[in-house]
Amino acid sequence: MADTTDLFIIGGGINGCGIARDAAGRGLTVRLAEQGDLAQATSSASTKLFHGGLRYLEYLEIRLVREALREREVLLRAMPHIAWPLRFVLPLDPEMTFAGDTPVSRAMALAMPWARGRRPRPMIRAGLFLYDHLGGRKILPATSTLDLTTAPEGRPLKPRMRQAYEYSDCWVEDARLVALNARDAMMRGADVMTRARVTEARRTNGLWRIAMADGRSFAARGLVNAAGPWVGHVIHDVAHLDTAQAVRLVRGSHIVTRRLFDHDKAYFFQGADGRIIFAIPYEGEFTLIGTTDAEHHGQPGDAVCTEEERDYLCAAASHYFRDPVTPGDVVWTYSGVRPLYDDGAKSATAATRDYVLSLDEDGAPCLNVFGGKITTYRKLAEAALAKLYPHFPASTGSWTAGVPLPGGDFPVDGVPALIAALRRAHPFLTGTWARRLVRAYGTDAARMLAGADSAGAMGRDFGATLTETELRWLMAHEFARRADDVVWRRSKLGLRMTPDQIAAVDAWMTAERRAA
Repeated sequence: MADTTDLFIIGGGINGCGIARDAAGRGLTVRLAEQGDLAQATSSASTKLFHGGLRYLEYLEIRLVREALREREVLLRAMPHIAWPLRFVLPLDPEMTFAGDTPVSRAMALAMPWARGRRPRPMIRAGLFLYDHLGGRKILPATSTLDLTTAPEGRPLKPRMRQAYEYSDCWVEDARLVALNARDAMMRGADVMTRARVTEARRTNGLWRIAMADGRSFAARGLVNAAGPWVGHVIHDVAHLDTAQAVRLVRGSHIVTRRLFDHDKAYFFQGADGRIIFAIPYEGEFTLIGTTDAEHHGQPGDAVCTEEERDYLCAAASHYFRDPVTPGDVVWTYSGVRPLYDDGAKSATAATRDYVLSLDEDGAPCLNVFGGKITTYRKLAEAALAKLYPHFPASTGSWTAGVPLPGGDFPVDGVPALIAALRRAHPFLTGTWARRLVRAYGTDAARMLAGADSAGAMGRDFGATLTETELRWLMAHEFARRADDVVWRRSKLGLRMTPDQIAAVDAWMTAERRAA
């Protein structure tokens, strides 16, 4: 059959793009369809961390935590431009009690009823010791103790916070991670289609026949349903599969406030309801606070941070910060829906974050992807290809460990040198501008700016250092088509741009597409 690929992937989030990259690198022919922009839903609405998930230890999710901890440093080496080490300060609050319903908290209640919901300091330290050693840490520093009465990290906190533990995890630019995986997949031969909605997929003569909303049709030997929070819709309404497996939609909301502290470390705060939140330095001038866990009803694309969630995050942060965090401090909010595997857990918080891969082999294979964490996307892709291998025995083996994403071909500690080199080659760049470009594009920043000898040579400046040169790069190499793709996903420049500036970007990009 003409135009037949090995794999057709539905979903342009991190799991879909990670699988596309891995499969294309194994010699398979791949086509990916995303109904909107890359990372338009869950994958651009995370807390933006490569982390083991310290709180998952209380749920005894040891395998998940170990895999995630091992992956942190693998991923750091592959993308040192968009990911970097981050230290987390965990204050020890003498007043805090917890209403947790985890295996560990239940055991604590039986063994130490006099603790009355408090997590003893030795228990917290033991958990951090396990966190330090489960993953074979080599790059990231180990846990240390802070005296908050003298350390600068104690100044923004209430006086009762006198001691803290400080441990390591990593930051990642989540939407850029998706775009770079998609770009790498394309460079290895994959056909990546955005704004391309699949309306139906049916098995016909040993193949999947896929119908698109725009009238096109394709055929594939295997189908991968990586539609994220739409995974259930694809199973039942698009592919018409008969399965009892279900997805649990859990909404996670975040708030972005004015900058609340002047150092580059994050905070790990423990709430009285057993949940935790992070307060993280964000985009230089802001603080990111999140996340919530709420059952989501309705369409995944309609997720927003509710007033109740905003107020919850403000109150949880205010319990720790010396100066209260109020709704008036909030400059932006975002919310995403996590497509968790429905394991029957009592609450959204307790539902497993582990991924589940379900292979339907009643004819041409269909792999349905449930759950997953951004930290383990690469391992999920490897596991997906391992499940599909019997149907594609000519495919080669695992290869992505240690292979950099586009722009990431430099050492983990090489960002300062890269910034300096870019400024030497282009003296018109300010330090802030050069840093932003290196953090976004790595070694590709030099390719983007090749030949530019002045700011004017970059073309029109739309504000916040976003120029025609950068927009053309994003349209040519990173599948950007609209202003939102650029200012809220490939970057967060929308935080620094006016509505009129963003509208001008959209008008320019529309004209460029029409002229192409």
